[in-house]
Amino acid sequence: MELPHSLLQAMEEAASGASVTQLQQAAQQLSQRYRDSRRSGQPLLSDRTEAAAYAITRMPATYGAVYSALSWTLEHTDCRPSTIVDVGAGTGAASWAAWELLSPDSITCVEKEASMKAQGLSLMKNTPLQKAAWVSGNISRGELPYHGDLVIASYVLNEVSPEQQPAAVKALWEAAGELLLILEPGTPSGFAQMRKIREQLLSMGAFMVAPCPHGESCPVCEPDWCHFTCRIPRTRLHRQLKGGDAPFEDEKFTYLAVSKTLAAPCQARVLRHPIVETGRVTLELCSNMGKSKTMFRKKDARYKQARKLDCGDAFSME
Repeated sequence: MELPHSLLQAMEEAASGASVTQLQQAAQQLSQRYRDSRRSGQPLLSDRTEAAAYAITRMPATYGAVYSALSWTLEHTDCRPSTIVDVGAGTGAASWAAWELLSPDSITCVEKEASMKAQGLSLMKNTPLQKAAWVSGNISRGELPYHGDLVIASYVLNEVSPEQQPAAVKALWEAAGELLLILEPGTPSGFAQMRKIREQLLSMGAFMVAPCPHGESCPVCEPDWCHFTCRIPRTRLHRQLKGGDAPFEDEKFTYLAVSKTLAAPCQARVLRHPIVETGRVTLELCSNMGKSKTMFRKKDARYKQARKLDCGDAFSME
């Protein structure tokens, strides 16, 4: 998956005022500050260099996760949102992904931190997203005075306290005209949180779109957890700031897409990377029959289909 050329250019320009050493130091400080101040309500960024470091190190992974989740979502609904609200927008990665897939009429980026908003605005300047509106807002207060056909909340609810989260989820759902897409880190704790969010949304009348094939109780139980992966290429500067040589980065995420109207979720979803062996493929699937492992041999009619699948893909049981 490639990032839009206009976004890559904007990120390079954002970093042009600082040395690699300064950006590396800023990235390290951000990482430590995030671990120390999560859910504290304190600002994450303190200056322009940190904002640039954040954009370079974090935007590609967030973009990839939202692009992947939204792509899978759009496979199971006829809805094509024309207005989008990006809640907890950060520097706008989710909005860039939504733009690539939907080319909406309008995008509203809701962000509480002034430095994030400033960096997001700067990155969108003189790009196809330059008309996006950036507004102040904090979903942890349970208030969202902005509405869109599609509301996206990526990596934001994990920063809301457990006590405030139900009100935040309710506000997101009420703001969504057609679709709500939520993403969280693909960790056991991130999935545990998503299970609670899923239960709340279904109790409020939401219809499942993706990744779940059904709206029944989730069959994935501890110590297992439901998550997906996208692979994002790293630029040279990205590698320098992350302190790694790998030309790519794998982002693990969990997501949930629900609709205001009845959708057409898949019959089954591939939960793990398929095990491909000589003459056979084994898929770990989630369906309305629960979670299962299914092996397909060359003689099976669906063998060729199974060989082409990857983690996160829909699978037809017919």
